[in-house]
Amino acid sequence: MRAADDTDLIGRQAETGLLRAALDDVVAGSGAGAAFLLRGEAGLGKTALLDLLHAEAGRRGCTVLRALGTETEEGVAFGLLHQVVGPLLRRPPAGLPRHHAEALESALGLGDAPPRDGLLIGAAALTLLAETGRTAPVVVLLDDVHWTDASSAAVFAFLHRRLAGLPTLIVSACRPGRTRTDGWAATVVDVSALGPRDAGDLVRRHRPRLPSAAVRRVVREAAGNPLALLELPVHRTGDPLDGTAPWPAAAEPGHRLDRLFAARLDALSPAAGRVLLLTALGGETAAWNAAAWLADEGADAAAEAVEQIEASGLAHRDLAGRLAFRHPLVRSAIIARATVEERRSAHRELSASLAHDDPRRLRHEAAAAVSADEDLAARLEAAGREMARRGGDAEGAVLLDRAAALGTDPRGRARRRAWAAVMAARGGRLRYTARLVEELAREPVPAEVLPLFAYAVVYVDQSHRVDFESSFTLLPRALGELAATGTEAFPGLAEQMYFKLLLATVYTDDPRGWSALDRHGPQVSPLARLCRRAWSDPARTAHGVADELRAQVDAMGPEQEAGAAWLVLWTAAAVDAADARLWRRFSAQHGYATQGTIAKAKGYQDYLAGRWDQAESRLREAEAADELGYHCNALVFRHHYAHFLAGRGDEDGFREVERHLRPRARRARMTFVEDHLDHLTGLVALAHGRYEEAYRVLAGLTPPGVLPRGLPWFHLPFFDLVEAAVHTGRTAQAEAHVAAARATRMADISPHHAFLLAAATALAARGDDAEARFATAFAVDGAEQWVFPMARLRLAHGRWLRRHRRATARHALRTAAHAFRSLGATPWAVQAERELRAAGIATGAAAGAADLLTAQQARVARLAADGLTDKQIGAELRLSSRTVADHLAKVYRTLGITSRAALSGALDRPFTG
Repeated sequence: MRAADDTDLIGRQAETGLLRAALDDVVAGSGAGAAFLLRGEAGLGKTALLDLLHAEAGRRGCTVLRALGTETEEGVAFGLLHQVVGPLLRRPPAGLPRHHAEALESALGLGDAPPRDGLLIGAAALTLLAETGRTAPVVVLLDDVHWTDASSAAVFAFLHRRLAGLPTLIVSACRPGRTRTDGWAATVVDVSALGPRDAGDLVRRHRPRLPSAAVRRVVREAAGNPLALLELPVHRTGDPLDGTAPWPAAAEPGHRLDRLFAARLDALSPAAGRVLLLTALGGETAAWNAAAWLADEGADAAAEAVEQIEASGLAHRDLAGRLAFRHPLVRSAIIARATVEERRSAHRELSASLAHDDPRRLRHEAAAAVSADEDLAARLEAAGREMARRGGDAEGAVLLDRAAALGTDPRGRARRRAWAAVMAARGGRLRYTARLVEELAREPVPAEVLPLFAYAVVYVDQSHRVDFESSFTLLPRALGELAATGTEAFPGLAEQMYFKLLLATVYTDDPRGWSALDRHGPQVSPLARLCRRAWSDPARTAHGVADELRAQVDAMGPEQEAGAAWLVLWTAAAVDAADARLWRRFSAQHGYATQGTIAKAKGYQDYLAGRWDQAESRLREAEAADELGYHCNALVFRHHYAHFLAGRGDEDGFREVERHLRPRARRARMTFVEDHLDHLTGLVALAHGRYEEAYRVLAGLTPPGVLPRGLPWFHLPFFDLVEAAVHTGRTAQAEAHVAAARATRMADISPHHAFLLAAATALAARGDDAEARFATAFAVDGAEQWVFPMARLRLAHGRWLRRHRRATARHALRTAAHAFRSLGATPWAVQAERELRAAGIATGAAAGAADLLTAQQARVARLAADGLTDKQIGAELRLSSRTVADHLAKVYRTLGITSRAALSGALDRPFTG
């Protein structure tokens, strides 16, 4: 794909321009790191783009770190991360803290430091890149990340989210479809097929003697796939220059391109074929051993094999002496064309070349095994458990599963498979867990394995099937069995079971769950009991929880954090105390189970704290969760997204999400989600001034003067009900609701609860007392952090001031209007602007229709009006093309237009409010 000067790629000007600009920024020290994901079918030139960036970054003095995902090493925990940070750890920068170096060395198997729960792998890798970047900008290039091991993928997801401020550029390449890159905060660059003109130029550049007719034939057959454009002429069965010989059956670019290499593979000698197969199956280590394997064939055979391999163009020796394949598809073709016995023989040879304690040796032994082998099964189990202790749950699960298949004892097989199921779920491979649970259910489960099996079943039912019935039938019995025996299959099992039971109970308000939680409370930690207290009846039981939680977190050691993360985050969410300190503390827990919990807590906190520009990220989290099979998480993320829509008063958007969510929540008996949707329905009605409708909906959730036990987040509709009551003249009901909250000491639960009570008290106040009540609410410690309810309080205060002819009304209303505009809460802003006009301030003529849009919608609309395509806008704003299209659809509805052509005029016209 290279042009004549070897510094550019034919047909890739847009992609190279984007990557070069990012490299310029990093080299210039702009202070902002960047990440890109090149996505396209096999053979489209993603690796060529990485090669180009590698060369340019090297010329400009950057530290270039490169890694390649392979099918054969996908099951090696932290394998891809090892390729990136391994070279740096050989001579670590002076500023890398010793505990971070030990954490990485332990996870990668490079040091003697004992593995611990709560290893700060992500934080350690981030620090290593930051310290390396002090010397020179860092460029990380990751190829074929669709074959990344799950543990590395999670660490890179962590790194992608924290590039801001680092002189680091990460560029990855993958094929489309379900990959481990879900959740990576990277700009997606879709690498597509070349157009006919560029395709012809590429063929003529590399095959200058090919006749025009043959060039046209190649262009037609290759369908714009660069690899096919370069390889098809080689596969002519006659003279490649005369244009008359028949073509082989066409390969489908990106899917069956490995067929293009078949003839060259078949032409190789057995020695050359053996070396290629060993290298293909052995990955990075095997590439170094190619010379030794060739030497085994004898000097003459070795020389002939090397000559054949390099002449075939399938692979070549790089400067370091490693055997490098022409393209990743060569590796796939070699493995696919080998017989089962040839592959087993190669795996046996590979295992013999590795140290006894190398986990890859065991994987090769397992792949070579043809019959049951209890000794091998026991070693696989030990390696799998060790891998899980180092943070590689997903890869450890594969080893445990293989150990189960090779074991001779049925009881041991069930125990290993149950372990594998739980580890896979914690590691983000829930579909794999579901398959293992199904296999376990086909045979009698030994009594000692039943609690672990029950936990695995519940994990799948809750997270994958969104079904909570087994939580109430299996978990109480399993907790009882653990209490009776006093032993657990793995540390913290009872605690995690209790958390899952609490989660199911809060989601459904099932009385069986509350009863079981009471019975088994003495069996679990104070933290678990604190979490239960925070959620059971917070209006009466959550007082002091925030302070107790803070004390427990401060007392935690790193070995406790992994098992306690879920409880800490969920307890914090119950009292609106989750914050950046917790994200940082637990962000290194890179298993999806913990990261998903962090994302859910953060999504809710973003809503409360007015970070409404993060709304779209909830949809991305939902899509990623669905891809991984965590459908319950996806439902919760969408329910969080509905909060942003309702707060903004986006009635159409909210109704669309509600239609998707409510039937699913009802099937799962998730009253938690259904009640939230009812509350948000009332909030939308408030935004549009439909106060009677809002009162009716909200009073159905929390009757005036009553703070229901089954509504753990009672404080959110509490404030809304008081506002609806005041607007409909129900002052007695508003006062009764405030009195009920005071009676239960709502202000002692959390600062957010205290602010909402003070705000509601001000709204319900009458006469001369109102001014003092408003002042008290504004003075609540930390009140400004609750951006949306604070803006509503300012609006209510401005209304009161205007009606009492106070000059300060204008300032209060302007402040409210600005806050609403910054949130994208257009109907609320319109309310404030109407009040301003009533106060004698003209807002309509001075404002533009663009002010009806959220900040992100306005940016998208302006770029579209300037003629940029959805793809170009996405690259500019780091959004997917689908998200851009969604934004534009909302812009059209808001501005009352139907096409891009009308955007420019619509954005500049005034509105009347």
